[in-house]
Amino acid sequence: MVEVVEADYLVVGAGAAGMAFTDALIDHADVTVALVDRRHGAGGHWLDAYPFVRLHQASAFYGVASTLLGGGQVQQVGPEAGLHERATAPEICAYYARVLSERLLASGRVAFHPGCSYLGAGLFVSRISGRRYEVSDRTRIVDARYLSPQIPSGTPAPFGVVDGVDVIPVNDLVRLEASPSQYVVIGAGKTATDACIWLLGNGVDPDAIRWVRPREPWMLNRAVVQPDPAVFIGMAADTLGAATRSVSADDLFLRLEEAGIMLRIDRSVTPAMAKAPTLAEWELDRLRTLENVVRLGHIRHVEPTRLVLDEGDAPIARDAVLVHCAAPGLRYRPLVPIWASEAITLQPIRSGFPCFGAALAGFVEATFDEDEEKNRLCPPSPYSNTPPGWARMQVLGARSAMSFGSNADIKAWANGVALNPARIPPQLAGSPQLTAAMERFRGNLDRGLARMAELAGMS
Repeated sequence: MVEVVEADYLVVGAGAAGMAFTDALIDHADVTVALVDRRHGAGGHWLDAYPFVRLHQASAFYGVASTLLGGGQVQQVGPEAGLHERATAPEICAYYARVLSERLLASGRVAFHPGCSYLGAGLFVSRISGRRYEVSDRTRIVDARYLSPQIPSGTPAPFGVVDGVDVIPVNDLVRLEASPSQYVVIGAGKTATDACIWLLGNGVDPDAIRWVRPREPWMLNRAVVQPDPAVFIGMAADTLGAATRSVSADDLFLRLEEAGIMLRIDRSVTPAMAKAPTLAEWELDRLRTLENVVRLGHIRHVEPTRLVLDEGDAPIARDAVLVHCAAPGLRYRPLVPIWASEAITLQPIRSGFPCFGAALAGFVEATFDEDEEKNRLCPPSPYSNTPPGWARMQVLGARSAMSFGSNADIKAWANGVALNPARIPPQLAGSPQLTAAMERFRGNLDRGLARMAELAGMS
């Protein structure tokens, strides 16, 4: 027996993208939505995240368009005084639960189906009761899972493990009952940096941490990615200016480092990874206290006293705890048109801000009729993995921003949404700092984008 669910839209995935899309859609169109997720609630991977994780960006850039995450406050104390607040995992989960109950469900136009697996073709099944559901042929499918992140708690360690070796996902660090003589942190992305900083903050001696970094990472200086248009647009202007003088993607990143935009842990090594999460300078200082770094490629398998890697072996303590931070994180799937006959496939539009992209797609879906026009206005942009890939992301994201910004209605909506990092609130328009940043940005835009496309290997 299959129960028919009447809805104008079936949104598959109640994580950041699905929630942002649904919120903007119902805010601007009188439609009904069936929201489906395999988890027990809204929030996506945040429900499975390690307990000490925080957003790497300002809270204001995350969540849904109608409801600010946090209070939009600048931190007054601590190592990030002067920077905007960043929500913790519990705060993010509570936020999404509140948005779901008080905004989406309270509207009377959204029905939530938790604990359900989507089977395709408009069919989904409850993993709890086994009851099967389907939507009608008129229902539009929205795929909010296309770029769902892969995190350590749900992804096995990508290497073999011999019996007797203690390998734990980063989530389980908080559950250890006895301290080992050595922690081996595996991975070079944001999760690994968070694990190292958490261990150091809990009194672990730097010499007791062995850090396996298959690739060195480039990271954005958090101070230049803030909800202040003079700061953000100034950073974009300086990035374009650096591109005009660069002879390679690596040279671009070195110039961005000198400009205070990019950070790397070890200045003697040129990073090959450029997923570019944000990092604060105080975090960088702590990470640089870790000198026991293994740079021998990826781990193939681990034994009780050694790691076997692509380029050789590395010894570890017999009682070492290996901390798995090596899940892929971001997904790198091909860009596809967001609007297609079979589904609306949510992807970033402006570079690197997925919540804004999903909310923008929801607004455009609600206010425009033709899919061809929607795709023209809002082409997707990718996530980055390498320096050339980061340059490509910037080019495609900038082109997308110019495209949707050319429409007066979209521009007006985007300028009122805190999720948009380049929005200009009326009270800040015309300030000397913003005016100077805008002039630099316009002066560098054409030459900078053209050169960045060349550095990315784009035609």
